[in-house]
Parts: sequence; structure tokens; C-alpha cells
Amino acid sequence: MADASPLKQALERDGALLRLTLARPKANIVDAEMIAALAGALAAHGNTKGLRGVLLGAEGPNFSFGASVEEHLPERCAGMLASLHALVLAMLEFTVPILVAVRGQCLGGGLEVALAGGPIFAGRDAQFGQPEMKLGVFAPAASVLLPYRVNQPAAEDLLFSGRSIGADEARAIGLAQGVSDDPDAAALAYFDSHLAGKSSASLAHALTAARGAMLRDVRNRLAEVERLYLDRLMKTRDANEGLVAFLAKRKPAWEHC
Repeated sequence: MADASPLKQALERDGALLRLTLARPKANIVDAEMIAALAGALAAHGNTKGLRGVLLGAEGPNFSFGASVEEHLPERCAGMLASLHALVLAMLEFTVPILVAVRGQCLGGGLEVALAGGPIFAGRDAQFGQPEMKLGVFAPAASVLLPYRVNQPAAEDLLFSGRSIGADEARAIGLAQGVSDDPDAAALAYFDSHLAGKSSASLAHALTAARGAMLRDVRNRLAEVERLYLDRLMKTRDANEGLVAFLAKRKPAWEHC
């Protein structure tokens, strides 16, 4: 029987570090419950005095297979996108850096959550991808965030092809901060060396200064791509066919309309 909570939380390093762990292996699906748990954890700790960092990781062999496909269906996707995009903004606006440790698959909505954090520390087995196009849809949050993390051609490659890339390629294009056998240990070492000795108040102001223009753009662009997804993409026959075909475990039959 699965744990009642999809997310584990713990304050470590004498309250300086908040550990958040996706706790529904092996897929760690980013569904409505997981999104709510992450948003709630950030809201609960946004004013924690002395907090200097967050480490977001996952139980099991994979970071996340992505968002719930069922929640992408027409009758549910508006609520799913609104909550996911609110989480993305909450992560980008959080008062201290969010470090992300990735093992195994980090796909779709899982990668979108990782992109909303700070540096990504990849395990050697990590695989990153936005496979939404294989289902006839696009990745709204990643369409906005990926160009900020990698260059535009690399972002478009991942968004249009739907292919996955390994840890070394992710590092080469700037998606991953580093590659190691133990990404959690690497993220902790980064925290201990570069964040633990800082002032949490100063870190909060530094984040505001560094992300001001990006946040304004991301907020506007998320609203734009959300409208594009709901008002145009989901009115196409192929977007609905791709989702239904995936759930039925069959190959989609595109009609290009």
C-alpha cells in the first residue's frame, strides 16, 4: 500500500536545508496530489528563518516519469495546467535556491518541475526528456523554461523531437550542473560549500535581483502558452487522439488536424 503522502519533508543541517523527496516510486508521477504537496511544502517553509536551501530529490530509481496523462484529458487539463504553473512560479519565487538531484528518468512534467528549481545534479543514469510531442501535445512550462536553461536550438530539439538525452549531454548543453554517481551527495556538497555559510536574508534578495526580468517574462509566457494549449491545441483532433492512444497502449493515427 502506498504511503498516504506523495512527498516526504525534513529539515536538516540544523534547519538550514529543507529536504523534499518525491515518494511514490518508481514513477513519482506529478499528479494533482503531488503538485499540491510540493506547493504546500514551499508555502509552509517560505518564512522559515535561517533556511538557506532546498534539496528536491526522489525515492526509487527514477526522479519522475512525468505528469498524469489522465489529467491531460480535455475535461481535466485546465485545472492541471493551472496548478502546475502556479507551482512553477512558487518554485521560481521561493526565497532560497532549490537544488535538484536527478536519478533515472526525468521526463515531461517531472522535468518541468526540475527546470523550475535551481541547479540540477544528475546521476550517471539520468535521462531527461519532454516526450509530449509523441502524444500529440506540447510541454507548456518547458516551452517557457528550457530556453532559459539551455540555448534556443537545444530547447527546440528537446521540445519538438520528444527524445531523451543522457546525463553527459545534459551537462554539455547546460541543463545539468554536474554528473556523478550520487547526485544527492553532490547537491549536499554544493549546499555545504556554497550556501550553508550565507545569510538567508541576503540570499532572498539575491534571488529577487537575479530573477526579476526572467520572472516577469515567465509569468506572462506561462499564461500565453496555457491559453494556446487549452484554446487551440486541445481543439485539434490529433491532440485528443494522441492522449487516448497512449492510454489505450496503441500507436496514434494522426490526421494532421
